[in-house]
Amino acid sequence: MSIRSIIRAGLAASMLGFAASAQAAKPKPFTVPEIRDWHGADGAFELPAGARVTYSDPRLEGIARQFAQDYTTIGGSKLEVAHTSKPRKGDIAFRLKPARKASPESYTVDIADHVTVTAPAEQGARWAASTLLQLFDQAPSLPKGRIADAPMYGFRGFQIDAGRKYIPLDYLYNLVDVMSYYKLNELNLHLNDNGFTYFYDDDWDKTQAAFRLESETFPGLTARDGSYSKDDFRDFQRYALSRGVEVIPEIDVPAHSLAFTRFRPSIGSTPEEYGKDHLNIMAEETYGFLDSLFTEYLAGPDPVFVGSRFNIGTDEYSNRDSVVVEKFRYFTDRYIRFAEKYGKTAMVWGSLTHAKGQQPVKVDGVEMIVWSNGFANPQEMHDLGYKMVSMPDQILYIVPHAGYYHDYLDTRDIYDTWAPHDFRGFTFEEGDPQIVGGMFAVWNDHPTNGVTIKDIHHRVMHALPTVAAKNWSGTKVTVPFDEFEAKSAALREAPGVNYLSTFGPEQLDILEVVSVAPSSVLPVAEIGYDYTVEFDIDGAQEEKGTVLFESPNGVFWLSNPVTGTLGYSRDDKLYYLRHDVRPGEKSHVKIQGDKDALRFYLDGKLVDDMNLRWWRQNENSRKIAEQRTLVFPLQKTGDFRSKISNLRVSNYLR
Repeated sequence: MSIRSIIRAGLAASMLGFAASAQAAKPKPFTVPEIRDWHGADGAFELPAGARVTYSDPRLEGIARQFAQDYTTIGGSKLEVAHTSKPRKGDIAFRLKPARKASPESYTVDIADHVTVTAPAEQGARWAASTLLQLFDQAPSLPKGRIADAPMYGFRGFQIDAGRKYIPLDYLYNLVDVMSYYKLNELNLHLNDNGFTYFYDDDWDKTQAAFRLESETFPGLTARDGSYSKDDFRDFQRYALSRGVEVIPEIDVPAHSLAFTRFRPSIGSTPEEYGKDHLNIMAEETYGFLDSLFTEYLAGPDPVFVGSRFNIGTDEYSNRDSVVVEKFRYFTDRYIRFAEKYGKTAMVWGSLTHAKGQQPVKVDGVEMIVWSNGFANPQEMHDLGYKMVSMPDQILYIVPHAGYYHDYLDTRDIYDTWAPHDFRGFTFEEGDPQIVGGMFAVWNDHPTNGVTIKDIHHRVMHALPTVAAKNWSGTKVTVPFDEFEAKSAALREAPGVNYLSTFGPEQLDILEVVSVAPSSVLPVAEIGYDYTVEFDIDGAQEEKGTVLFESPNGVFWLSNPVTGTLGYSRDDKLYYLRHDVRPGEKSHVKIQGDKDALRFYLDGKLVDDMNLRWWRQNENSRKIAEQRTLVFPLQKTGDFRSKISNLRVSNYLR
């Protein structure tokens, strides 16, 4: 309990007497999101030797086994899994009990001599498992009592832009595990997009564009710098569903479509009209192309798009005149119905205020992401009857180092002032059935800015607990923000997930090696922000391209392959440090890394501060930021000749 909580509990006891004091002695356990109702009892539950995880219904077997596996990751001991309706003392029992009026995501947990999870559906049982795992993550025992929990909003999401920057599946699997641990249940995956021409000499032919899915209908459409095969994408979506997360595939048309117009120029608008990233929605050929493309992923007994939703995009198209507006509205309505023909709930980006006109656009059954009040006025959309996902761009958009929107979200503002019924300028009644929930986003508008997947994840994890809390509880959060921030930071990302490559505050010095052998494996794969890595070098002749340390996410070079100096690389970017190893020279190297920079010290003197830099391709192009950070690789050592000694890796800036 924090100092603030102790003071608050003491004041309550002095004012309300013994009853309040007794209640303060059994405070609500901390989880993210916080549980809605808690009734504490005396004592604590501890898992005894031979404890089991039991399930009474075969539909709960996967959840029970996943819980047992995750508990082993957190707690170290193995739990037997048994199919029985008669738990014994010390067991953790999962059971289903239908409840007509209950949310399928609701659950109760009774913690006594054994733990009983009761839920009306599997999803509630999954969230109960996450709650228990977070409690075990904080302490080996559970306080006895009763939890009753359910989300205020059914749609609790995150959107990531894979169109401008390829997001590898290995990261997406980790991301799903994290989302499940924090009870976020919708992942909108933006599968196509393009950069801005003003970063590419105002030349559409040079501008980055990508579509990330395998296509057999249109060979050659799929991006070459990273894509998902159909089978891999199916497997990923099914895995996500097993963790309670639905993947919402998004093909964003008719704007943001340079990948399609580059593949088939005849369906593109001319630059003089709207820009080459706009489809020509006046041309019948465009509709034939999109019908075929969408059918490839929606049709058949085993469709590529597995979940219940499909996002057809429809944001930021030109509204130059009424002819364009009416055709855009026709386009939107057409593809809403096209998605529904294949049993999908159609999702759209709100644009119907920007494209206000007479052509009807279907409302019933459609979910609209309301992100900009200028593009979709929330009150107008509400009056039309749309179900709305709240994502006000000014508070919930992350665009790394763009100079607009957020680099890191203002989590205090979100926690203290926002909930999904608030569209910043339009606030509805909390609990309004047309507000289905909220979502935050990472947009990779500037794909060449040096921000790695690790850096993206650092931004995601800074925001995710806060957004998860507000989407679950709305305005009903009770933990003061400072306490919430401190306690949520102490939770892990998810059982078995440490994509940030961080270590707890109790682990300050992570690794010490007196003599580092070439071509060896070290016990720490990498160290994330904030860190200090230092070592001594007794130099020998090294060939260009000599690795000192490497992991799948980066390389630290003893002699980089271009200039032969020290250096590092990640995401196909190579950075030089101003020191070359020479035979017979001895030196002490210290590297400090945080979310903003890498700093290189030689013999105690700062030599290179690799912080954010701004540059332009030529005198006519706009400036673009470049982040030069490094999650330090340690997994393997290279085949070097120099003597490397006194390696020390610390979990702080020293």
